[in-house]
Amino acid sequence: MFDTLIHYLEYPFVRYALIVGVLIALCSSLLGVMLVLKRFSFIGDGLSHVAFGAMAIAAVLNFTDQMLIVMPITVVSAVLLLRTGQNAKIKGDAAIAMISVGALAFGYLMMNIFSTSSNLSGDVCSTLFGSTSMLTLTLRDVIVCAVISVLVVAVFLLCYNKIFAVTFDEGFASAVGTKVKRYNLLLAVIIAVVIVMAMKLVGSLMISALVIFPAISSMRIFKSFRSVTIFSVVLSVVCAVAGMLISILASTPVGSTIVAVNVAAFFLCWGVGLAVRR
Repeated sequence: MFDTLIHYLEYPFVRYALIVGVLIALCSSLLGVMLVLKRFSFIGDGLSHVAFGAMAIAAVLNFTDQMLIVMPITVVSAVLLLRTGQNAKIKGDAAIAMISVGALAFGYLMMNIFSTSSNLSGDVCSTLFGSTSMLTLTLRDVIVCAVISVLVVAVFLLCYNKIFAVTFDEGFASAVGTKVKRYNLLLAVIIAVVIVMAMKLVGSLMISALVIFPAISSMRIFKSFRSVTIFSVVLSVVCAVAGMLISILASTPVGSTIVAVNVAAFFLCWGVGLAVRR
């Protein structure tokens, strides 16, 4: 088993996948704690569907660099979701359902009507579940992911106190002079960027797992915001690496395996939490 793993690690795309997986797990877990506490944890799923629709448009228009379309559309949708979610007439969960289902249906419709591919089902499956996209990672993708990850971590560390205040009580944060709308806009942009990055790791249908599971698993054991955040990051990175290594050795889909490891970690943390409270 160890020899097989060493053999696979000789391939550049495997090393690229491990690096990108660690970076995405780090960023998504930082955002996950905030989104879960703000009761917006399902936004990752909604934005991933939006990104799928945007990728379908880019494919129909034959864009060589799909990110030129996918990234702006996803960012705008993230801003709209967070602002619409604060509307008394359209609650956050309803807004996410409207945009995500509409974008998913529109994207699939576009791919069917204007498709130039001979394997439409394979293209859709790859986009939704990330089954083959990890094999196409290049050094450029790794560098871009590393730069974005550094920016995300830097913003989180520099704005930690403001993010903490906005996450727990927007009313109080606004009363003490915090620019709540500005920080919500910043978070929306970061969320969209991380979601687009994560699509290559697990596909658009499973991104929510990277955002939600590390956060809720950490909350089973720890109670303070800082402890939950730190443990969430560590757990997310460990699950991502373990999932990718198991996927390599067992020849299973990368995204599904990472999610399965996160599910197992949640039940383990849940059991530990019960034992600690006793």
